[in-house]
Amino acid sequence: MPDREVHTIRDLIYYQYAKIIAKSAMGSDAKKSAYGFIKTTFRELRDDEMKWSEILREDKQLVAAEKKCVYCGSTAELQWEHIVPKSISINERCPSCDRIQGIHNQIWACKTCNGHKGTKGLYHFMNELYPDAKSLSDILPPLLEKKYLKTIYYCHQCKGSLDWDGGGKPLSVLDLDL
Repeated sequence: MPDREVHTIRDLIYYQYAKIIAKSAMGSDAKKSAYGFIKTTFRELRDDEMKWSEILREDKQLVAAEKKCVYCGSTAELQWEHIVPKSISINERCPSCDRIQGIHNQIWACKTCNGHKGTKGLYHFMNELYPDAKSLSDILPPLLEKKYLKTIYYCHQCKGSLDWDGGGKPLSVLDLDL
């Protein structure tokens, strides 16, 4: 369940990103010990007082990272996997969109995980892999989640759904998947 200040898809993306920043700066217990930092970072992102890094930063981290499946850790039969499914069809530009088809939206995955994920969104797939997880953000590798959030932001922008409020229902990370 996101924070009470999270009302739209845009807010949810920024809130998730703020949690990653806090975890990176303060360790895995940051959600509890650095709530104020998360809130401040979220508000700065939301209010356009802070910008997130260009996705090139995550691309460089991917190149420097150990070559293994981001989902299970296997080093066998690795393939490039599109975090946001390359078959996404928001509009006629999707098949040629560099944000969807290019390296910004790719990560290493083993053949098995890539096949199981198929056309599922990241959070739905992780929810299937770890059905008992209390919080998907606690198990997602930060590099994967940052690349996903930055890519899905632009997908929601193209779809015109950044300001969608859940239609009266509380938003969850599963609402980010298109």
